[in-house]
Amino acid sequence: MAPKSSVPGSDKSLIRLTAAYKTPSLKMSIWQLINTLVPYIGLWFLMVFLIDRSWWLVLPVSILAAGFTVRLFIIFHDCGHGAFFRSKKAADITGIVLGILTFTPYYRWHHAHLIHHRTAGNLDKRGVGDVWTLTVDEYRNLPARKRVFYRIYRNPVVMFGIGAALVFLVMNRFTRKGFGRKERISVYVTNLGIAVLAAGISLLIGFENYLLIQLPVIYFASTAGVFLFYVQHQFSGVHWYRDQEWDYSTVAISGASYLKFPKILQWFSGNIGFHHIHHLSSKIPNYKLEKCQRENKEFNQVVPVNFRESMKSLSLRLWDEGRQKLVTYRQAAV
Repeated sequence: MAPKSSVPGSDKSLIRLTAAYKTPSLKMSIWQLINTLVPYIGLWFLMVFLIDRSWWLVLPVSILAAGFTVRLFIIFHDCGHGAFFRSKKAADITGIVLGILTFTPYYRWHHAHLIHHRTAGNLDKRGVGDVWTLTVDEYRNLPARKRVFYRIYRNPVVMFGIGAALVFLVMNRFTRKGFGRKERISVYVTNLGIAVLAAGISLLIGFENYLLIQLPVIYFASTAGVFLFYVQHQFSGVHWYRDQEWDYSTVAISGASYLKFPKILQWFSGNIGFHHIHHLSSKIPNYKLEKCQRENKEFNQVVPVNFRESMKSLSLRLWDEGRQKLVTYRQAAV
Protein backbone atom coordinates (compact mmCIF):
# COMPACT_ATOMS: atom_id res chain seq x y z
CA MET A 1 0.00 0.00 0.00
CA ALA A 2 1.07 3.57 -0.61
CA PRO A 3 2.50 5.49 2.35
CA LYS A 4 0.34 8.15 3.87
CA SER A 5 1.04 11.74 2.90
CA SER A 6 -0.10 14.29 5.46
CA VAL A 7 0.15 17.21 3.05
CA PRO A 8 -1.84 17.10 -0.19
CA GLY A 9 0.45 17.92 -3.07
CA SER A 10 3.62 17.09 -1.17
CA ASP A 11 6.91 16.18 -2.87
CA LYS A 12 5.69 13.72 -5.49
CA SER A 13 7.21 13.14 -8.92
CA LEU A 14 3.84 13.03 -10.69
CA ILE A 15 2.75 16.30 -9.12
CA ARG A 16 5.98 17.96 -10.24
CA LEU A 17 5.13 17.01 -13.83
CA THR A 18 2.04 19.21 -13.66
CA ALA A 19 3.83 22.40 -12.60
CA ALA A 20 4.36 23.66 -16.14
CA TYR A 21 0.61 23.63 -16.87
CA LYS A 22 -0.74 25.46 -13.82
CA THR A 23 -0.64 29.06 -15.02
CA PRO A 24 -3.89 30.17 -16.67
CA SER A 25 -3.75 32.01 -19.97
CA LEU A 26 -5.87 35.18 -19.98
CA LYS A 27 -6.32 34.90 -23.76
CA MET A 28 -7.45 31.27 -23.60
CA SER A 29 -9.73 31.89 -20.61
CA ILE A 30 -11.44 34.85 -22.29
CA TRP A 31 -11.83 32.87 -25.50
CA GLN A 32 -13.38 29.95 -23.63
CA LEU A 33 -15.84 32.29 -21.95
CA ILE A 34 -16.76 33.74 -25.35
CA ASN A 35 -17.12 30.43 -27.17
CA THR A 36 -19.31 29.09 -24.36
CA LEU A 37 -21.34 32.04 -23.10
CA VAL A 38 -22.15 33.61 -26.49
CA PRO A 39 -23.59 30.38 -28.00
CA TYR A 40 -25.48 29.75 -24.76
CA ILE A 41 -27.13 33.18 -24.96
CA GLY A 42 -27.74 32.69 -28.69
CA LEU A 43 -29.54 29.41 -28.01
CA TRP A 44 -31.74 31.18 -25.48
CA PHE A 45 -32.76 33.70 -28.14
CA LEU A 46 -33.48 30.83 -30.52
CA MET A 47 -35.63 29.03 -27.93
CA VAL A 48 -37.54 32.26 -27.21
CA PHE A 49 -38.17 32.57 -30.95
CA LEU A 50 -39.37 28.95 -31.21
CA ILE A 51 -41.50 28.77 -28.06
CA ASP A 52 -44.46 30.56 -29.66
CA ARG A 53 -44.40 28.10 -32.55
CA SER A 54 -44.03 24.82 -30.71
CA TRP A 55 -42.43 23.64 -27.50
CA TRP A 56 -41.37 20.49 -29.35
CA LEU A 57 -39.08 22.67 -31.47
CA VAL A 58 -37.57 24.07 -28.28
CA LEU A 59 -36.82 20.69 -26.70
CA PRO A 60 -33.90 19.60 -28.95
CA VAL A 61 -32.39 23.08 -28.69
CA SER A 62 -32.65 22.87 -24.89
CA ILE A 63 -30.52 19.70 -24.98
CA LEU A 64 -27.83 21.61 -26.86
CA ALA A 65 -28.15 24.52 -24.43
CA ALA A 66 -27.72 22.03 -21.59
CA GLY A 67 -24.40 21.01 -23.13
CA PHE A 68 -23.23 24.62 -22.98
CA THR A 69 -24.53 24.84 -19.40
CA VAL A 70 -22.28 21.92 -18.45
CA ARG A 71 -19.37 23.72 -20.09
CA LEU A 72 -20.23 26.91 -18.16
CA PHE A 73 -20.22 24.82 -14.99
CA ILE A 74 -16.69 23.60 -15.74
CA ILE A 75 -15.53 27.23 -16.01
CA PHE A 76 -17.38 27.95 -12.73
CA HIS A 77 -15.53 24.95 -11.26
CA ASP A 78 -12.13 26.19 -12.48
CA CYS A 79 -12.78 29.65 -11.02
CA GLY A 80 -13.16 28.16 -7.56
CA HIS A 81 -9.88 26.30 -7.90
CA GLY A 82 -8.06 29.48 -8.95
CA ALA A 83 -7.34 27.81 -12.28
CA PHE A 84 -9.15 30.15 -14.68
CA PHE A 85 -7.78 33.62 -13.90
CA ARG A 86 -4.69 34.68 -12.02
CA SER A 87 -6.79 37.33 -10.31
CA LYS A 88 -8.85 35.84 -7.48
CA LYS A 89 -11.28 38.74 -7.72
CA ALA A 90 -11.86 38.14 -11.43
CA ALA A 91 -12.29 34.41 -10.81
CA ASP A 92 -14.75 34.95 -7.96
CA ILE A 93 -16.88 37.46 -9.86
CA THR A 94 -16.99 35.20 -12.91
CA GLY A 95 -17.78 32.20 -10.73
CA ILE A 96 -20.62 33.96 -8.91
CA VAL A 97 -22.23 35.03 -12.21
CA LEU A 98 -21.86 31.57 -13.74
CA GLY A 99 -23.23 30.11 -10.50
CA ILE A 100 -26.45 32.04 -11.13
CA LEU A 101 -26.66 30.67 -14.68
CA THR A 102 -26.01 27.12 -13.47
CA PHE A 103 -28.18 27.39 -10.33
CA THR A 104 -25.22 26.74 -8.02
CA PRO A 105 -24.07 28.97 -5.12
CA TYR A 106 -20.40 29.61 -5.78
CA TYR A 107 -18.81 29.67 -2.30
CA ARG A 108 -21.15 27.03 -0.91
CA TRP A 109 -20.41 24.53 -3.67
CA HIS A 110 -16.67 25.10 -3.66
CA HIS A 111 -16.42 24.69 0.09
CA ALA A 112 -17.78 21.13 -0.25
CA HIS A 113 -15.80 20.53 -3.42
CA LEU A 114 -12.47 21.40 -1.84
CA ILE A 115 -13.24 18.94 0.95
CA HIS A 116 -13.94 16.38 -1.77
CA HIS A 117 -10.47 16.97 -3.21
CA ARG A 118 -8.87 16.45 0.20
CA THR A 119 -10.80 13.26 0.96
CA ALA A 120 -11.58 11.57 -2.38
CA GLY A 121 -10.90 7.86 -2.20
CA ASN A 122 -10.64 7.93 1.61
CA LEU A 123 -13.02 5.35 3.07
CA ASP A 124 -12.76 6.95 6.52
CA LYS A 125 -13.70 10.43 5.30
CA ARG A 126 -16.77 9.90 3.17
CA GLY A 127 -19.83 12.12 3.22
CA VAL A 128 -18.91 15.57 1.87
CA GLY A 129 -18.95 16.34 -1.84
CA ASP A 130 -19.15 12.71 -2.91
CA VAL A 131 -21.62 10.01 -3.94
CA TRP A 132 -22.94 8.02 -0.98
CA THR A 133 -21.18 4.66 -1.15
CA LEU A 134 -21.22 1.89 1.44
CA THR A 135 -18.89 -1.03 1.90
CA VAL A 136 -20.33 -4.53 1.65
CA ASP A 137 -20.09 -5.02 5.42
CA GLU A 138 -21.72 -1.67 6.13
CA TYR A 139 -24.61 -2.52 3.84
CA ARG A 140 -25.09 -5.95 5.45
CA ASN A 141 -25.29 -4.34 8.89
CA LEU A 142 -27.99 -1.86 7.87
CA PRO A 143 -31.60 -2.30 9.01
CA ALA A 144 -33.89 -3.47 6.18
CA ARG A 145 -35.54 -0.06 5.68
CA LYS A 146 -32.15 1.66 5.30
CA ARG A 147 -31.07 -0.96 2.77
CA VAL A 148 -34.18 -0.13 0.74
CA PHE A 149 -33.39 3.58 0.98
CA TYR A 150 -29.81 2.99 -0.16
CA ARG A 151 -31.00 0.92 -3.13
CA ILE A 152 -33.41 3.68 -4.10
CA TYR A 153 -30.67 6.31 -3.80
CA ARG A 154 -28.22 4.29 -5.94
CA ASN A 155 -30.77 3.52 -8.64
CA PRO A 156 -29.65 5.36 -11.80
CA VAL A 157 -33.20 6.51 -12.59
CA VAL A 158 -33.43 8.13 -9.17
CA MET A 159 -29.86 9.43 -8.99
CA PHE A 160 -29.71 10.96 -12.47
CA GLY A 161 -33.33 11.26 -13.51
CA ILE A 162 -34.71 12.76 -10.29
CA GLY A 163 -31.95 13.44 -7.75
CA ALA A 164 -29.72 15.48 -10.04
CA ALA A 165 -32.46 18.02 -10.82
CA LEU A 166 -33.50 18.17 -7.16
CA VAL A 167 -29.96 19.10 -6.16
CA PHE A 168 -29.70 22.02 -8.59
CA LEU A 169 -33.30 23.24 -8.44
CA VAL A 170 -34.17 22.65 -4.78
CA MET A 171 -31.29 21.70 -2.48
CA ASN A 172 -29.01 24.46 -3.77
CA ARG A 173 -31.65 27.01 -2.78
CA PHE A 174 -31.37 26.39 0.95
CA THR A 175 -28.78 26.92 3.68
CA ARG A 176 -28.17 24.22 6.26
CA LYS A 177 -26.85 23.91 9.77
CA GLY A 178 -23.07 24.18 9.76
CA PHE A 179 -22.84 26.60 6.84
CA GLY A 180 -20.42 29.47 7.36
CA ARG A 181 -21.37 33.10 6.77
CA LYS A 182 -19.77 33.15 3.32
CA GLU A 183 -21.61 30.01 2.29
CA ARG A 184 -24.96 31.37 3.45
CA ILE A 185 -24.47 34.66 1.65
CA SER A 186 -23.49 32.70 -1.45
CA VAL A 187 -26.81 30.85 -1.38
CA TYR A 188 -28.77 34.10 -0.88
CA VAL A 189 -26.92 35.95 -3.65
CA THR A 190 -27.39 33.08 -6.09
CA ASN A 191 -31.11 32.81 -5.28
CA LEU A 192 -31.52 36.56 -5.72
CA GLY A 193 -29.67 36.47 -9.03
CA ILE A 194 -31.83 33.61 -10.30
CA ALA A 195 -34.99 35.44 -9.20
CA VAL A 196 -33.96 38.71 -10.88
CA LEU A 197 -32.99 36.93 -14.11
CA ALA A 198 -36.19 34.87 -14.10
CA ALA A 199 -38.32 37.96 -13.46
CA GLY A 200 -36.60 39.92 -16.23
CA ILE A 201 -37.00 37.16 -18.81
CA SER A 202 -40.59 36.50 -17.67
CA LEU A 203 -41.50 40.14 -18.24
CA LEU A 204 -40.37 39.74 -21.84
CA ILE A 205 -41.74 36.29 -22.74
CA GLY A 206 -44.03 35.31 -19.84
CA PHE A 207 -43.32 33.19 -16.78
CA GLU A 208 -44.77 30.03 -18.30
CA ASN A 209 -42.54 30.31 -21.37
CA TYR A 210 -39.55 30.98 -19.12
CA LEU A 211 -40.21 27.75 -17.22
CA LEU A 212 -40.79 25.78 -20.43
CA ILE A 213 -37.32 26.83 -21.58
CA GLN A 214 -35.31 26.96 -18.36
CA LEU A 215 -36.50 23.75 -16.70
CA PRO A 216 -35.54 21.38 -19.54
CA VAL A 217 -32.15 23.10 -19.90
CA ILE A 218 -31.27 22.76 -16.22
CA TYR A 219 -32.75 19.25 -16.07
CA PHE A 220 -30.63 17.89 -18.91
CA ALA A 221 -27.55 19.77 -17.70
CA SER A 222 -27.88 18.54 -14.12
CA THR A 223 -28.40 14.95 -15.27
CA ALA A 224 -25.30 15.09 -17.46
CA GLY A 225 -23.27 16.85 -14.77
CA VAL A 226 -24.10 14.39 -12.00
CA PHE A 227 -23.42 11.48 -14.36
CA LEU A 228 -19.98 12.93 -15.13
CA PHE A 229 -19.23 13.40 -11.44
CA TYR A 230 -20.40 9.86 -10.70
CA VAL A 231 -18.19 8.10 -13.25
CA GLN A 232 -15.17 10.16 -12.23
CA HIS A 233 -14.93 8.17 -8.99
CA GLN A 234 -17.26 5.20 -9.49
CA PHE A 235 -15.80 2.89 -12.13
CA SER A 236 -14.35 -0.56 -12.51
CA GLY A 237 -10.69 -0.42 -11.49
CA VAL A 238 -11.04 2.46 -9.02
CA HIS A 239 -8.99 2.20 -5.82
CA TRP A 240 -10.05 3.52 -2.42
CA TYR A 241 -8.11 3.34 0.83
CA ARG A 242 -8.47 3.57 4.57
CA ASP A 243 -7.05 6.73 6.11
CA GLN A 244 -3.75 5.22 7.25
CA GLU A 245 -3.03 4.04 3.69
CA TRP A 246 -4.42 7.07 1.87
CA ASP A 247 -2.01 9.14 -0.22
CA TYR A 248 -3.03 12.21 -2.22
CA SER A 249 -1.04 11.65 -5.40
CA THR A 250 -1.68 7.90 -5.46
CA VAL A 251 -5.42 8.35 -5.08
CA ALA A 252 -5.47 11.08 -7.72
CA ILE A 253 -4.23 8.59 -10.30
CA SER A 254 -5.92 5.40 -9.07
CA GLY A 255 -9.07 6.92 -7.57
CA ALA A 256 -10.12 9.29 -10.35
CA SER A 257 -10.98 8.21 -13.87
CA TYR A 258 -9.57 9.10 -17.25
CA LEU A 259 -12.77 9.36 -19.27
CA LYS A 260 -11.97 8.94 -22.94
CA PHE A 261 -15.15 10.18 -24.54
CA PRO A 262 -15.77 11.32 -28.16
CA LYS A 263 -14.23 14.73 -28.89
CA ILE A 264 -17.58 16.52 -28.96
CA LEU A 265 -18.44 15.25 -25.47
CA GLN A 266 -14.92 16.10 -24.30
CA TRP A 267 -15.44 19.66 -25.52
CA PHE A 268 -18.82 20.13 -23.86
CA SER A 269 -17.52 18.63 -20.61
CA GLY A 270 -14.54 20.99 -20.61
CA ASN A 271 -11.90 18.22 -20.59
CA ILE A 272 -13.02 17.17 -17.10
CA GLY A 273 -12.58 13.57 -18.29
CA PHE A 274 -8.87 14.01 -17.55
CA HIS A 275 -9.97 13.80 -13.96
CA HIS A 276 -6.91 11.95 -12.73
CA ILE A 277 -4.76 14.91 -13.72
CA HIS A 278 -7.27 17.39 -12.30
CA HIS A 279 -7.14 15.65 -8.92
CA LEU A 280 -3.37 15.55 -9.07
CA SER A 281 -3.26 19.31 -9.64
CA SER A 282 -6.53 21.24 -9.45
CA LYS A 283 -4.75 24.47 -10.46
CA ILE A 284 -4.44 23.33 -14.08
CA PRO A 285 -7.00 25.13 -16.29
CA ASN A 286 -9.37 22.73 -18.02
CA TYR A 287 -8.00 23.75 -21.43
CA LYS A 288 -4.49 22.56 -20.47
CA LEU A 289 -5.46 19.15 -19.08
CA GLU A 290 -5.29 17.34 -22.41
CA LYS A 291 -1.89 18.84 -23.17
CA CYS A 292 -0.59 17.67 -19.79
CA GLN A 293 -1.87 14.17 -20.52
CA ARG A 294 -0.41 14.11 -24.04
CA GLU A 295 3.05 15.41 -23.16
CA ASN A 296 3.77 13.14 -20.19
CA LYS A 297 4.05 9.42 -20.86
CA GLU A 298 3.51 8.67 -17.16
CA PHE A 299 -0.14 9.69 -17.51
CA ASN A 300 -0.60 7.60 -20.64
CA GLN A 301 -0.22 4.50 -18.49
CA VAL A 302 -3.60 5.23 -16.88
CA VAL A 303 -6.23 2.91 -18.35
CA PRO A 304 -8.98 5.06 -19.90
CA VAL A 305 -12.69 4.55 -19.31
CA ASN A 306 -14.73 4.85 -22.51
CA PHE A 307 -18.40 5.73 -22.74
CA ARG A 308 -19.53 2.10 -22.91
CA GLU A 309 -17.52 1.18 -19.81
CA SER A 310 -18.84 4.23 -17.98
CA MET A 311 -22.38 2.96 -18.54
CA LYS A 312 -21.41 -0.42 -17.06
CA SER A 313 -20.29 1.35 -13.89
CA LEU A 314 -23.92 2.21 -13.14
CA SER A 315 -24.46 -1.32 -11.85
CA LEU A 316 -21.64 -1.01 -9.28
CA ARG A 317 -23.09 -0.27 -5.86
CA LEU A 318 -20.81 -1.31 -2.99
CA TRP A 319 -17.11 -1.28 -2.10
CA ASP A 320 -15.76 -4.73 -1.33
CA GLU A 321 -12.80 -4.25 1.00
CA GLY A 322 -11.74 -7.88 0.69
CA ARG A 323 -11.54 -7.79 -3.10
CA GLN A 324 -10.59 -4.09 -3.19
CA LYS A 325 -13.10 -3.14 -5.86
CA LEU A 326 -16.60 -1.84 -6.47
CA VAL A 327 -19.12 -4.63 -6.91
CA THR A 328 -22.76 -5.18 -7.82
CA TYR A 329 -25.32 -6.36 -5.30
CA ARG A 330 -25.17 -9.79 -6.91
CA GLN A 331 -21.38 -9.96 -6.65
CA ALA A 332 -21.65 -8.93 -2.99
CA ALA A 333 -24.31 -11.63 -2.46
CA VAL A 334 -26.61 -9.25 -0.58
